[in-house]
Amino acid sequence: MNMPGHFIISLDYELHWGVFDQKSLDSYRSNLDQVDNVVKRLVALSNTYNVKLTFATVGFLFAEDKKDLLKYVPENTPTYDKPQFNPYPIIESIGDNPKQDPYHYALPTLKAIHKEGIHEISSHTFCHYYCHENGQTPDQFKSDLQAAVAIAKSKNMELKSIVFPRNMIEPHESNYLDICYEQGLKSYRGKEKSFIYNIHTTKFYHGWFIFKILRILDAYFNITGANMYDLKSNYSPGKALNLPSSRLLRPFNKTLKAFEFLKLNRIKKGMTKAAKSGKMFHLWWHPHNFGSDIEENFKNLESIFRTYVKLHEDYGFKSQTMSGITEELESSSKSNN
Repeated sequence: MNMPGHFIISLDYELHWGVFDQKSLDSYRSNLDQVDNVVKRLVALSNTYNVKLTFATVGFLFAEDKKDLLKYVPENTPTYDKPQFNPYPIIESIGDNPKQDPYHYALPTLKAIHKEGIHEISSHTFCHYYCHENGQTPDQFKSDLQAAVAIAKSKNMELKSIVFPRNMIEPHESNYLDICYEQGLKSYRGKEKSFIYNIHTTKFYHGWFIFKILRILDAYFNITGANMYDLKSNYSPGKALNLPSSRLLRPFNKTLKAFEFLKLNRIKKGMTKAAKSGKMFHLWWHPHNFGSDIEENFKNLESIFRTYVKLHEDYGFKSQTMSGITEELESSSKSNN
């Protein structure tokens, strides 16, 4: 029996921990101020359209307060060559709890999401860990994941999948992926297969402007194809399952307002191809991306959700979480053996 097509949405839930090395709190405060409302609205809208969400969450956000956070800090923290990537020194200066500091804690919101019983709370590592930065080691990554799993477990939440910060992972990097599987994180969001998305972070040409331009153009015009995936061919028992990205949902852009319909059509056409062919389409973004132009961003998202409902009715296209689709494949594999 063939599997239906699947629609996955993963959200990189980070607050300031996701941009601390790029933007000061003051410079990005206006977007971060809206994240809690954005997340609540995302959950409400997805519930209306029966769409499941996967919130890949930085482990620091699970802490009840600073004392709770410090309790889970591992001894073996990342030794990056560039200290600006290390978030641990920032802990001293953050507020003591979510009420004092909503930019570095999110436990009340995480509890509300978890209580819904529909959506997944996933891992985005404990400290927003960068696997491709020089100086860190797989052993340090293991300590980080153990901390992430432990702090989530202490809040009665089980982590079963992972999204790597800045997408710093490659399918051949088993030294990191095997650690994920050992810690119970059985699937991850890989990168799109196209070259413009798959340049290793350590390559000297990774940051070339031409690739940034191509990625922006690809959001509006079909440069790299639908980026949909046959999950059965990706699945291997005992190994972390790659659930690659299909498309980043870029936030509303006033400058490119006239081209918004092209961006949405690009996503909807990919979803339609996946639905018709029984493949997976994986959409992702950050909640803080919706922190400005909120109404326009939610209007776009609702349009995508309406397309999902139509594809569900016509082709059985199925919304699923990252761990949900992984468990479906595990079950299917066992029944076929």
